[in-house]
Amino acid sequence: MKISVLGCGRWGSFQAWYAARCGHDVMVWGRAGVADIEELMRTRTNAYLTLPDSVRLTTDLDEAVEHSDFIIISISSQALRELAARLDEYDLSGKSFLLCMKGLEQDTGKRLSVVMRECIEQPVGIAVLAGPGHVQSYTAGIPGAQVVDSEDPDLIRYIVDVLGSDLIRLYIGTDLIGTEIGAAAKNVIGLAAGMLDGFGYESLKGPLMARGAREVARLISAMGGNELSAYGLCHLGDYEATLFSKFSNNRAFGERFVRGEPFDKLAEGVYTVKAMVTLGEALDVELPISHALLHIVHEGADPKQELTTLFLRSVKPEFGN
Repeated sequence: MKISVLGCGRWGSFQAWYAARCGHDVMVWGRAGVADIEELMRTRTNAYLTLPDSVRLTTDLDEAVEHSDFIIISISSQALRELAARLDEYDLSGKSFLLCMKGLEQDTGKRLSVVMRECIEQPVGIAVLAGPGHVQSYTAGIPGAQVVDSEDPDLIRYIVDVLGSDLIRLYIGTDLIGTEIGAAAKNVIGLAAGMLDGFGYESLKGPLMARGAREVARLISAMGGNELSAYGLCHLGDYEATLFSKFSNNRAFGERFVRGEPFDKLAEGVYTVKAMVTLGEALDVELPISHALLHIVHEGADPKQELTTLFLRSVKPEFGN
């Protein structure tokens, strides 16, 4: 099977590596002049992996789109609308897309599958991939599990069949809203976990996980999804990889933020927290963790005061709001 991967950062290059491992004919696209694609073209290697010789590399979007009817997208969530608009200029007849980013459009709060539908007016298949896993673990042979979701059950089963393996067990999703919101929101909780690490408050990460999952479940339910998705692979199942792992960009961002240290890698939670608050206000859903992080990251509030206040809120039943 031919597969095109649009995006060649940490996760995009992994998707190419993994698809090739599954025996597929893979082409990777990156923007001309960008360091990620230049490094791969020069060495076939980045900080995370080495691509097999069978994987082709290109900076020509025409070539990448033409190569395959199954296209994986793995770029910054905030860049999706621009790329999707470019893709709509092509004849996409018979093509399907798998979105491997975990985020929301920060200014609108829209899910990424919605952004795709708004920008691509042609009848294409759209699915999302969510769940735990780091490139460093997978390339070391450590197995994991993820979930594929879509409005099209046949597309889900197709992707599970062609990309499921002994390395990654793929589950069939049944709640696209919940899967996308849960996957995006875990990055926000990851920011808070890193901040707790930075202050030496690791013992509060347990309460953070419990309350974070409840917060996300409320939002999923208000959006018309199944609140149980918050306790599945897309969200709670991804907490270890996001809240504890040394490989987590969101956790690392939070830790360095409270220590006043720079962080130059992509942490999607920084953008997603704005979208979460936008959604919460529009739907009248209480999201105290998201609000606290918005105040800290974007409004200059004192991190220690905001975080400790979260756990000193008025007494209430655990499973109320």
